[in-house]
Amino acid sequence: MYIFGQSVLRKQAEEITADYPELKELLANMFETLHNAEGVGLAAPQIGLPIRVVVIDLDCISDDEPQYKGFLKAYINGHIVEESEETSDFEEGCLSVPGVHEKVRRPSRVRIQYMDADFQPHDEWVEGFEARVIQHEFDHLEGKLFVDRISPLRKQLVKKKLLAMSKGKFSCSYKAKSNH
Repeated sequence: MYIFGQSVLRKQAEEITADYPELKELLANMFETLHNAEGVGLAAPQIGLPIRVVVIDLDCISDDEPQYKGFLKAYINGHIVEESEETSDFEEGCLSVPGVHEKVRRPSRVRIQYMDADFQPHDEWVEGFEARVIQHEFDHLEGKLFVDRISPLRKQLVKKKLLAMSKGKFSCSYKAKSNH
């Protein structure tokens, strides 16, 4: 897992084609990494690859949210093409920013376009927690992190933690790669 301060997390990710080498293995490895880190979403830049690939596993919250039973999806070359005006605030965290959790305001619904793992195109509206996770992960594809979306005051309050993180001073239960 690449941690705050790594340049790949700030790059705009590139689209891939259906003949991307070993795509199925990459997706399987990303789901395994996500599961081991106990997260709900993972974007390729978080594992050092500047490509537009995201995996989301909401099955892990299906005990509390039964509608997400069996929800494991890959999003390839994903883009948000429309957003609702209605927004909601929710506390977010990120595997690439361990130990920081902040409230983030995002649109409640978004229209996304992407290819699935078989390179079939999709164009759909998503809402609720699924929309939140997709927006968070798709931000990674644009070189953005959730801490970029918090208020200036909250940003000041977490600045020290972020600086320490970029210098390799952080703690997490999964394998991580920092600048040091």
